Amino acid sequence: MAKPGIPKGTRDFSPIEVAKRQYIIATIKHHFESFGFQPIETPSFENLDTLLGKYGEEGDRLIFKILNSGNFFFDKKGVKLPESLNELLENSAETITTQQLVELNRFTAQISEKALRYDLTVPFARYVVQHQNEIEFPFKRYQIQPVWRADRPQNGRYREFYQCDADVVGSTSLWQEVELVQLYDAVFTKLGLKGTTIKINNRKVLSGIAEVIGAKDKLIDFTVALDKLDKIGEDGVKKEMLEKGISADAIEKVQPLFNFTGNVNEKLVKLDSLLQTSAEGLKGVEELRFICSNVAALGMGDCELDLDVTLARGLNYYTGAIFEVTAPKGVDLGSIGGGGRYDDLTGIFGLKDKSGVGISFGLDRIYIAIDKLNLFPETVTEGTKVLFINFGEKEALYALKAIKELRASGIKAELYPDNAKLNKQFNHADKRSIPFAVLAGETEINGSLFNLKNLLTGVQETVNIDELTEKLRS
Repeated sequence: MAKPGIPKGTRDFSPIEVAKRQYIIATIKHHFESFGFQPIETPSFENLDTLLGKYGEEGDRLIFKILNSGNFFFDKKGVKLPESLNELLENSAETITTQQLVELNRFTAQISEKALRYDLTVPFARYVVQHQNEIEFPFKRYQIQPVWRADRPQNGRYREFYQCDADVVGSTSLWQEVELVQLYDAVFTKLGLKGTTIKINNRKVLSGIAEVIGAKDKLIDFTVALDKLDKIGEDGVKKEMLEKGISADAIEKVQPLFNFTGNVNEKLVKLDSLLQTSAEGLKGVEELRFICSNVAALGMGDCELDLDVTLARGLNYYTGAIFEVTAPKGVDLGSIGGGGRYDDLTGIFGLKDKSGVGISFGLDRIYIAIDKLNLFPETVTEGTKVLFINFGEKEALYALKAIKELRASGIKAELYPDNAKLNKQFNHADKRSIPFAVLAGETEINGSLFNLKNLLTGVQETVNIDELTEKLRS
């Protein structure tokens, strides 16, 4: 018999890990709701045509497709694998021709009509269009659910993971961006992640820069390269731009971006000067100034807002403000959150002119950051407070009556289920880090008393039910 296991890219979580994850989720959820976001949930799988074509060619490859009816027999359905694909499978080729890809997509459509949810954004767009007559716009929704991607598993990247998203759809007001910065700040301040940086940029600024340097036709190549500045350095970015056909003269004009220092206001002044000949670029600067100045007027907690002109983050998707959140210094994780403004979220499903803006929290990376910095409160992993020792049927019933009262008072209590040897019951409490035990035999039952033992100090005392409740509550 084969050893049991789980698919690559998935994880089991221990009780302690689940408690820590739930602490983060509860914190995020509390702030989502305090900011007026309403919860929705969408199915774990969608119609395949809802997802395909929404994430680009690479994203389409990472969608987990579901076989029709959970099973599929080619001989019964009359569907045969094309000869070229048979050859592909038999030879285990690492590459696939265009013709094979076309045939594979055609064949997939015959055997699969549904797929696991790839993200929460496209299902949200579908939800808005489908329920548009029931929704009051602007619609503020939050969603905390798992998503699946057929990615290559590696450190910090999984095939099944949670997304925690908050979006507003149906309003172009920049006050939404101001509030989303505050939401980020509130959550990360509450979680104790002091020094978290919320980076902001604007798609219009990036378009304006490309226009000013004469590389508007190379906008995507320009911004993809620029976005790698912190990974490959200035020389690496310039090399990539040259390889993508951006001229040396254009690269020379963008030189100021490689050393774009100063506070937010100083950076905005520099952008004003750089983008004087681009109306779109200046519009982006104006939007950034509105957001940043109002965030400053409202004040922030333990986070910092910084303008990062090299931040691109999915340029094709966003149309205005772009956000990316980085963990405090000393925690090398990349981004722990991100988002931005998209002017036509629902247009992919036929509902035009519904601008949206949203942010996402990276649950797994936030967990790693908090754990690495030892910021989880001790109370997060507190389990059972007291274990009642089982001496037999009569004693167990007496114990359960007390346990019922303790639970009603919010105290986590349980009875050892078997009338086992005392050492076994005490060892069970020790292994589960249960700090107290209650022993109640015939003498205690006759006096309506309980023998409470502190398993950390060994101190024992006899108390009544009210005293027991009070001592376990402290």
